[in-house]
Amino acid sequence: MALSAHQAREAAVPAYDLASPAAAAAGLRTFFNIAQAWGLSNEEQQRLLGCGRTTFFDWKAGRIRRGLDGATLERLSHLFGTYAALQILLPLPERANAWIRRANSAPLFGGGTALERMLGGQVSDLYAVRQYLDAQRGGWA
Repeated sequence: MALSAHQAREAAVPAYDLASPAAAAAGLRTFFNIAQAWGLSNEEQQRLLGCGRTTFFDWKAGRIRRGLDGATLERLSHLFGTYAALQILLPLPERANAWIRRANSAPLFGGGTALERMLGGQVSDLYAVRQYLDAQRGGWA
C-alpha cells in the first residue's frame, strides 16, 4: 500500500518528544552550561529551575528518569531566551555573563540585579527579565 504525500512527509520528519527523558537531558545540560557561565550556586540553580533539592541533584548528576513538566520547560525557555538575548546585546561572553549580577537602574530592577529579580521564585520573574532584554534588542516585548 502506497503512502499519501502527507504520510510520506510525516515519516520523513523525525518526531521530537519534548516530554521524553532524552529531551529533558538535553535541556538540563544546556541549563547547567549556562549556570556555569553565569557562576550560579547550586541554590540559585535550584531556585531558577523551581524544583526540590533531591530532584535538582538527580538532574545535575544526569539521573533523569522522565521528561520535564510544563512549568520547568517554561522556566528553561525563559532562561535560554535571556541567555541568547545577552549574547546578542553583549557579544563579549564575559560581559554578557556578568550582566545578570550587575546593579541595574531600570525600573524593573530598582537598582538590584537581574539575577535577584529572576530568583524571585516565580516564572513571571524569569519572563520579566527575558521580556526586558528582548525589548532592549528590538525584539518582541
